[in-house]
Amino acid sequence: MSYPTPLLSNLCENCQLRPRFSDGYKTHPYCSKTCANQAKLQSPASTPKSADCDFCGVRPKFFDGKKTHPFCSKSCAKNAMAQDSLFKPSVKGTSGSYRSLSHKTNQETICLMCKQAPKQPQSPFCGAACAYDAEKNGPTILEIPAGHVTFKSVTDQFKVSWRHTGKDCPPVRRVYIIVAARATQANYEAYQRTVENAGHFALSGRSPGNENRRWHGTQRECNLGDRGNTQFCASTKCSLCRIIKSSFDISLCGTNTGWGRFGTGIYTSSTSSKSDDYSHNDCSSSFKAILLNKVIVGKGYKLTHDRPSLTGPPAGYDSVLAETGGSLNHDELVVYTNAAIRPSYLVIYEP
Repeated sequence: MSYPTPLLSNLCENCQLRPRFSDGYKTHPYCSKTCANQAKLQSPASTPKSADCDFCGVRPKFFDGKKTHPFCSKSCAKNAMAQDSLFKPSVKGTSGSYRSLSHKTNQETICLMCKQAPKQPQSPFCGAACAYDAEKNGPTILEIPAGHVTFKSVTDQFKVSWRHTGKDCPPVRRVYIIVAARATQANYEAYQRTVENAGHFALSGRSPGNENRRWHGTQRECNLGDRGNTQFCASTKCSLCRIIKSSFDISLCGTNTGWGRFGTGIYTSSTSSKSDDYSHNDCSSSFKAILLNKVIVGKGYKLTHDRPSLTGPPAGYDSVLAETGGSLNHDELVVYTNAAIRPSYLVIYEP
């Protein structure tokens, strides 16, 4: 049986006046921290079983005419089953670093802001209040615990995409989520909507705007990320801090490399070992740093040979997909507008 998707109002569940808040990862049920707190105060001491989906917590549970199902749709039911499978104990029980299976599950999905409640499925935070608190401090970086599902997702991508032969993949020591200032994130989301409206990528099962995660190595003049250090430096030459604080700036293309193989653009790669080649320390550190970024690929134009004169993708395209087989041994993705990319994670690893 298929589960229909109910229509969802975009208005705050508390005031029903302002639109719900989006943190860039999910849309929350309230418009602000104030409404979120008011809703908590209005809740009865003994809360009845929620009528909302047990997975997303946003849409109402599906009623088939005879019984109410725990989820709003077939999609949420499948996602819940997939998530549950991650936390099934092995035959020998849980890892010694956890008190119980429930403790293990809690630590793997903990909110990265309050570190108390579980995070929402499509967000690093437990709700609108923590999302606001994080954004209020942005730009900033928050360390992700080593046992967290997000830590595993990022480190797995780092390992799987390390493709250079004769170059061993180093161990990852720390991962931080990057929380951008609201204005910076809003510009990215606006560009994503524009590209999606033109290309309708979501209809073919891709993410809106054909968003992908890609690596970028750059120059570091400080010890940001080392041993829990979350303080940005004041140097105008520290590319790492500058990118995290204000995102990428296409006007600085070629500053560290001297040229651009595919013109004046912002370069990333799906190959972590390639981006590692561009990660350099101009400081004393036992570690290296690399960025994992959200990139709006849109409709990519494929190239296999150098085009250093480019200042943008060909008409009708949103990016350049530089593929192996010609000038390159490993792939590159090039975008030509600052709005198309935002740093998402800082990864600290051994050289």
